[in-house]
Amino acid sequence: LHLSAVKLAELHSDLKIQEKDELSWKKLKAEGLDEDGEKEAKLRRNLNVIMTKYGMNGKKDSQLVDTNYIKDGTESDTLDDPRLEKLWSKAKSSGKFSDEELDKLWREFKHHKEKIHEYNILLETVSRTEDIHKNVINPSEENPVKEEILHNKHRELKDKLRSINQGFERLRKVSHQGYDSTSEFEEPRVIDLWDMAKSANFTEKELESFREELKHFEAKIEKHHHYQKQLEISHQKLKHIEGTGDKDHLNRNKEKYAMLEEKTKELGYKVKKHLQDLSSRISQGLQHNEL
Repeated sequence: LHLSAVKLAELHSDLKIQEKDELSWKKLKAEGLDEDGEKEAKLRRNLNVIMTKYGMNGKKDSQLVDTNYIKDGTESDTLDDPRLEKLWSKAKSSGKFSDEELDKLWREFKHHKEKIHEYNILLETVSRTEDIHKNVINPSEENPVKEEILHNKHRELKDKLRSINQGFERLRKVSHQGYDSTSEFEEPRVIDLWDMAKSANFTEKELESFREELKHFEAKIEKHHHYQKQLEISHQKLKHIEGTGDKDHLNRNKEKYAMLEEKTKELGYKVKKHLQDLSSRISQGLQHNEL
């Protein structure tokens, strides 16, 4: 797959969560609690996203490359959207961003690209489900449970589309005006969660509590970013030392690399699990709005 050390650690975290979710689903299925197959369908979508994200779906150029524009001086990843490409090009040439801010903005653009990709996978799944639904020969064979599944999927599509639209407006604003020094959050995933939380059915007290939790979550993400950078540096150093033939030096650096790799995997898993939990809570609040 030619994945970087950081991307391999991320893949490990994603697969660990997928494995845990599948084990939970198997228990539910054994107890007859997923008769409509909705949870199984969601697991398949999640796996599809992982396969595509890391270039394991057999399609060329489908991998969301983790190459950093600032780090290597070239854009070896594309945004697959003319509007995003235009915004990114303007932001780079505007002179409003430091190298560090450009680095942060590039992460926001990549995050937005992933959101669009996940939306398209869900849209394709819904379209296939609707086609099957429409081709039922006898209308009496239609199942009210299947209708509910479709309703839930359309609601999920609506939530994702809302998040995409809010995210694009933010990217447009930041690209033209630069970063606001008074901005409450900096991490793209946290900004998304906060924007959605403000639209959900939370009381002022619940919203304030959620804000505090998001601050802790952002600190956890920053810690993960730190270990990702250290792991990449350690990986590059290890490759350099391998060419010198110094076995003692090599063994010491292998130990350090293994420690950093394990810590990065552990933090990556915790970040993604926390993100799942926070997203689920917001989704419940948004659904309550529609009732």
